[in-house]
Amino acid sequence: MQLKGIIGAFLVCAAFLVNGQDQEFPVKSYTTERIKSEIQIDGKLDDEAWNQVEWGGDFIGHRPDFNVEPFQQTQFKILYDAKFLYVGVRAFDDEPEKIVKRMSRRDGFDGDFVEINIDSYGDKRTAFSFTASVSGVKGDEYISNNGDNWDRTWDPIWYLRTSIDDQGWIAEFKIPLSQLRFANKENHTWGIQLTRRIFRTEERSTWQPIDPLSPGWVHLFGELNGLKGIKPQKQLEIQPYVLASTESYPKEEDNPFRDSGRENSANLGLDAKIGITSDITLDLTVNPDFGQVDADPSAVNLSAFQLFFQERRPFFLEGNSLLTFGTSGGPNNLFYSRRIGGRPVGRLPGDVQYADFPNQTQILGAAKLTGKNAKGFSWGLLESFTNKEVIDVVDTAGVRRTEQVEPYTNYLVGRVQQDFDGGKTVIGAMVTNMNRINNEGFNLELAHNNAQSAGIDINHNFRDRKYGMEMRFAMSRVEGSQGALYRTQTSSVRFFQRPDNGHAEVDSTRTQLLGSAASISFGKRSGNWRWTAGSNYRSPELALNDIGFLRVTDNINNWFWSSYRVNKVTDLFRTQRYNMYMEQNMDFGGVTTGKGINMNMNWEFTNYWGFNQGVWIGGDRVSNADLRGGPSIRYPGNINYWYWIGTNSRKNVRVSFNNWYNWGRNNFRKSSGINLGINIRPIDAMQINISPSINWNRDDLQYITQTEYGGEDRYILGRVEQETYSMSVRMNYNITPNLTLEFWGQPFIASGKYSQFKRVHLPSSETYNQRFRIFSEEEYRFNEEDGVYEIFESGTADPDYTFNNPDFNIVQFRSNFVMRWEYIPGSTLFLVWANNGSYFSRERENDFSDLSSRLTGLESTNTFLIKYTYRFIL
Repeated sequence: MQLKGIIGAFLVCAAFLVNGQDQEFPVKSYTTERIKSEIQIDGKLDDEAWNQVEWGGDFIGHRPDFNVEPFQQTQFKILYDAKFLYVGVRAFDDEPEKIVKRMSRRDGFDGDFVEINIDSYGDKRTAFSFTASVSGVKGDEYISNNGDNWDRTWDPIWYLRTSIDDQGWIAEFKIPLSQLRFANKENHTWGIQLTRRIFRTEERSTWQPIDPLSPGWVHLFGELNGLKGIKPQKQLEIQPYVLASTESYPKEEDNPFRDSGRENSANLGLDAKIGITSDITLDLTVNPDFGQVDADPSAVNLSAFQLFFQERRPFFLEGNSLLTFGTSGGPNNLFYSRRIGGRPVGRLPGDVQYADFPNQTQILGAAKLTGKNAKGFSWGLLESFTNKEVIDVVDTAGVRRTEQVEPYTNYLVGRVQQDFDGGKTVIGAMVTNMNRINNEGFNLELAHNNAQSAGIDINHNFRDRKYGMEMRFAMSRVEGSQGALYRTQTSSVRFFQRPDNGHAEVDSTRTQLLGSAASISFGKRSGNWRWTAGSNYRSPELALNDIGFLRVTDNINNWFWSSYRVNKVTDLFRTQRYNMYMEQNMDFGGVTTGKGINMNMNWEFTNYWGFNQGVWIGGDRVSNADLRGGPSIRYPGNINYWYWIGTNSRKNVRVSFNNWYNWGRNNFRKSSGINLGINIRPIDAMQINISPSINWNRDDLQYITQTEYGGEDRYILGRVEQETYSMSVRMNYNITPNLTLEFWGQPFIASGKYSQFKRVHLPSSETYNQRFRIFSEEEYRFNEEDGVYEIFESGTADPDYTFNNPDFNIVQFRSNFVMRWEYIPGSTLFLVWANNGSYFSRERENDFSDLSSRLTGLESTNTFLIKYTYRFIL
């Protein structure tokens, strides 16, 4: 069945295969020279050395219209010496008073800017990007996969000065060669591209013409010639840090671990970047601290699956585009860096009353080795070691003791890729390994001792990169005690114990589990019309969550995507895009678990406003997980419609509005939401973003609990009426390009009220009303004293069974205030205040006004810290 899906998808592709020729342009070339006199980086370009070379120029329009005369002209010069590359850009502007001088955090890319991309490898797939805003804010990115990935977490050390005069503005770059990677040879030819953005017209122009509809970016760069006698620089940077913090929290008089209301601490650690050779860089961190990182946003999860949160820690963010291997879309991946240093896996014994339980495991150290050679072979290796966590607990008898909740754990990730034919073909492989050492402690035997995964992938482009195909295959293996593997088989990712599961079953004697995943896709990657068709699967036994991320297994997915793009300005539109996506899902038993089609369009008007809208039409859906190990349950189909409208992003006040509706057939579900975005620029150096949202959800088949009655399992569902209110507020103020004040805060309120309780009857019935039996008013009542619902199926005076009140009320406020001062390039001082307050109750009265009033009186934890880093360049 899976093979038929793959063949069918590829036949669809073949039927639509068309010939098309993208417009080609000659490769431009610029010749540089070694400087003969010193250059002072001051944003003036008046040093004598700049007269050694000619101006490069003749930029052409890139967006919104391609291959047209740009609104303003741009010129540049490039020089070098044994240690640095110097770039000077003259951005002409006949109305310099209208140049937009917005400031932002590093990598904010706001206002007018100029940018240079450098393919110093010459591999036509990767490049280093350096961006200069007119206000002097730096931006830098590592470009990979021929322009598909732009990694903003790459933060090299380089120098920049800008100035404005009556001709426009100037940017002067000084880029250490130690921040670039290139071969050790006498003569070099590098790929380069220069881009200019004029904010007030939202125009981008480039030096080397590259059609926006082309299949890629880096392989189409122009050339930089004249580099002679430069040698790869061995990079050695060491960055120690010292940190002091104080934390205040509500006192708990009976809790010996929180009776003081305050804790003080100090810490120190070390980061280092070492250029072992011109091809290999080693990043190290010892006892890292990430206290300056924003908290995760609040969320309510009523599903059976874990939530995915983005990585925010700098060490794991930088270069993470290489250490990735997706398995069939979404967040599923062989490596999920937030597993490292996450919450301890151990559980506490039932007699523990108080515990000093940590929110994260201490990372003792981590090392990351990355490199790429002149033959197109790239590699990445990450090794991390986390501490054993032994905590103090107090039991119900008042006896104090220790419990181990996390063993020493080692994480290892390796990734290699080999380019062929100038990057037209890339073959790669990835391996991961997690090893828990001396996995002893209460319930620690229920965690895996070892977990491994391995995958290979091939990405091939042909017909001048207009078409391409990608294939991936991965396997996983986990090993542990019989209890650990029983827990794995019966977890929410698999639910092998389902009574109607005819293709996977629980084996209580298992001590290891082997699984696999694969995907294949083929499509047209350039031109106005693009499409891709593909198929993928995740076997029921796939297990990645010790070091990767996997939401659910047992899935075969066939899909087709098509897009038509119009990048030419008309009387009404600046850009247009029309998309269509359809898919079918089934499990390994051949049961169709879902299918549907999505159509959407995205418009940008000539007044710079935007409008997007889309609709999803889904057929009946079958969930193998929603009854938490019970039988599969069938849901009616649904229709989801959404639209978004946004005002001119170039204005000092911008507003966007998003509204969505979801209707389930048989009226089993109805939900909607409103999201408002307000972006305010009171001055160029300040930005305020306010994003309130309101979501309503009514679901008649929300899972509540499972119990037993009369020797039969009872799966209890109910109608939940849920309301969620949140508002994210972010403010950034740039005192200088290197000194910023940053605030983020989020009030969050959620409530859920349950009614119309029912038990599952025939969950797979074709008839909707046969899938459940609704309890009559005589069959249940709420016991106020015990906080439980009592069920009287038999009609006797005593309840047949009970379940806890599922109502919930959540009020939270989280915030971070950070002063960030990069007092010299690479060295930073942080002052941080973090606040985290929360309230939870099962009260049945959940009026929004009552809950919102609690925001001002939340019991909160406040953390104040100062962190000082200094980077030594040796």
